[in-house]
Amino acid sequence: MRDGIVLGTTVGLFGTAFGVLATTSGLSVAQAAALSLLVFTGASQFALVSVVASGGSLVAAFGSALLLAARNGIYGVAMARLLPRRVPARLAAAQLVIDESTAMAVAQPDDRRAREAFFATGISVFVAWNLGTMLGALGGSRLADPESLGLDAAFPAGFIALLLPHLRTRGGRLSALAGAAVAAVGLPLLPNGAPVLVASLGVLLGARAATRATPPPGPGEAGG
Repeated sequence: MRDGIVLGTTVGLFGTAFGVLATTSGLSVAQAAALSLLVFTGASQFALVSVVASGGSLVAAFGSALLLAARNGIYGVAMARLLPRRVPARLAAAQLVIDESTAMAVAQPDDRRAREAFFATGISVFVAWNLGTMLGALGGSRLADPESLGLDAAFPAGFIALLLPHLRTRGGRLSALAGAAVAAVGLPLLPNGAPVLVASLGVLLGARAATRATPPPGPGEAGG
């Protein structure tokens, strides 16, 4: 709970930077707030606003945003067992399937703690991100260069903190190295956003290593 709230607060600061960038790129306060409320995936929102700011078409803007958001579909498969079974509650919980809530959940030792971590982090990030967006959008041109405050370092720092626990295992290290190698090769060859998706293939190496490291059940453990 504590870690989820701290992470949400950190992401909220970056949401402020998004709000400033959105309004200085030509979006209204209401449009910036709607993006954070309905889309709620930072990388996709920044991609959309960046394309619009550089004079790109809406088709290109939404295409980039959708490409980056595709990873959330993979997260959804991993988080499905933790979400409520009733359809309305499940749809609401699906809005919280993001990088931070997924990473916090999979780092837990059992489903009960994973569910608690998922909702604590997801709700914290959702509230803080939307509040930060509103504050940044209202501030507008008063903060012309968000990166001058170091807000651009918030996401990388948060991801490093989420990654470290997984590097304690051989499978985690293999996944990280393989994903980084694939992303590095893909950066000059693939369109924006695609290297992030392709890098997820590194998880396959980690899963295979974890499977090999798990000892087979003994004679008394097999069966029911």
